[in-house]
Amino acid sequence: MVTFGLTVLLVVLVAVLALVLVGYNKIRTADVRVAEALAGIDVELTRRAALIPGVMHAVQTLADHELAVLDRVTAANAALAAATGGPSVARRSAAQRDLDDAVGRAVAAARTSPSLASSAAFADLQQQLAATENTLAFARQYYNDAVATLNRLVTTLPWMVVAPLAGVPEREYYQLPR
Repeated sequence: MVTFGLTVLLVVLVAVLALVLVGYNKIRTADVRVAEALAGIDVELTRRAALIPGVMHAVQTLADHELAVLDRVTAANAALAAATGGPSVARRSAAQRDLDDAVGRAVAAARTSPSLASSAAFADLQQQLAATENTLAFARQYYNDAVATLNRLVTTLPWMVVAPLAGVPEREYYQLPR
């Protein structure tokens, strides 16, 4: 009878240990997926930031009264570069919103210049920016999906018991401030 009890206890302990190991690996894998998704957003933000100087160079042919628009884009681009790669998703998304607004104003101003609006180089830069924006939107959605998966694991049984052992907290969603 004692050996039967010890065998049952051993089986239960092995099952609990297996559950903890599976949970640990599952949560760490989800955390790595979130980090990879955030890095994907950073890649697209960096790509877009690299396109901005070309757009601004093309737009600099505008009248002097548009210089304030160009200065705003330059400052917003620098702020986004500083936020990219940092730990704060909210700071990154706020900087992205500011740059989106500034670039939108610069492109709108550029469209009022007939010579610039008909420029093939400017049109190509606009296409590249649009493609990057589409890829960035996909990267944000992928990140938010990864965060949803991780947060579900970290906040539901039985994985929430293992999450502190894995050292993985809930993560914040990527939201563009309005």
